[in-house]
Amino acid sequence: MTQRFETDLHSEFLRADLFLAMGQPTEAARILERVVAAEPANEAALELLARAYFGSAQLTRSEETLTRLVALAPANGWARRALARTLERQSRADEAAAHHRMADALGAA
Repeated sequence: MTQRFETDLHSEFLRADLFLAMGQPTEAARILERVVAAEPANEAALELLARAYFGSAQLTRSEETLTRLVALAPANGWARRALARTLERQSRADEAAAHHRMADALGAA
């Protein structure tokens, strides 16, 4: 039973990735919310969920998800840069600066 559940989660993750690639971030987020609820420490799912939230201008949710991701993986330069950009879009450049510096130090693009 566990194997089937994991396969279903993976299929849902791939389906959400497809929705995001097709320019439907809101639908991707809806799917990914269930995946992250089932696997809250799954960094790939959190990253994709943050991208979906950012892409659908759900900036508060994007910030919350990226903050969780940074807490799980402090050396994730992509997450730091994405968090900085999310904060900037909320007119919070001062808070974003620290995350930009960290992303630079980690070699993130």
